[in-house]
Amino acid sequence: MTRYSYLGPAGTFAQAALNRLMQAEDVGIPYANVTAALNAVRSGEVESALVPIENSVEGVVARTLDELAIGDPLVITAETTLPVTFVLMAKEFVALDSITRVSSHPHAEAQCRHFIAAQLPHAEVILTSSTAQAASEVAQSDSLQDAAIAAAVAAENYGLKILASEIGDNDDAVTRFVVVSKPGKLPDPTGHDRTSLAVFIGADHAGALLEILTELAVRGVNLTFIQSRPTGRELGHYHFVMDAEGHVVDARVGDALSALKRICEDVRFLGSYPRADRLPPTNHQTTSDANFLTSSHWVEELRNGLAT
Repeated sequence: MTRYSYLGPAGTFAQAALNRLMQAEDVGIPYANVTAALNAVRSGEVESALVPIENSVEGVVARTLDELAIGDPLVITAETTLPVTFVLMAKEFVALDSITRVSSHPHAEAQCRHFIAAQLPHAEVILTSSTAQAASEVAQSDSLQDAAIAAAVAAENYGLKILASEIGDNDDAVTRFVVVSKPGKLPDPTGHDRTSLAVFIGADHAGALLEILTELAVRGVNLTFIQSRPTGRELGHYHFVMDAEGHVVDARVGDALSALKRICEDVRFLGSYPRADRLPPTNHQTTSDANFLTSSHWVEELRNGLAT
């Protein structure tokens, strides 16, 4: 049995994503925010956490990136993606044209702006820590919110009526979630893997990012994601969170990480794990493991005077 923490309360998209991964005997425990969910892993309350990291419309989940880059180390061991559809829900007696206050998570609100502008132009938007939290607050007898934007499952969980369905601005919105655990044995390479890193440069200088990208590019390591985040030390001091194709056991990826460790102030390894989309890396023949092995043997023979 594995105990998982996730962004709660019950009825969030995170719970729906976790349900895709859990075995029958596993247990999911809701936490109030991403920080609390990850700290539950650090403290040993649970073995793993499932948290959102990226949305196809709104981009990164900044708190997840920051929590992975700082504090006691954690690593990503798996990922999954979930199509995201939103509904407007309220108590049984509330009509659409009577709504004056609607609550939701910031990412959900941002993905339903056209609907809000068209159908709720005079409603005040209240931002909450999760979509399920918004639904939970609306369901309370003394709630000041008239309605919530959340997943349809939240309406069922909290006894609310759905006033409008599929209200998102983008029908193809998808959120990527990651499973995070304490460092340990890595998932085996599958041939369609992703490696995540937090890279800290030293003193800022012209070409600092180019130096990092060059070490990856010359080894044929393709990035699928890169985001700069403030370190919190001082204004203008940033690190980079990035996802690269491949697994750390791949020669080209391992060689690139070694080079980054050499030129950067610090590199935090955030995990190598199977990609949810199962896409193979876009490496070329010259950056295959066999090519790296042949080149290494040639250099070794040169050092031993056995080759020219």
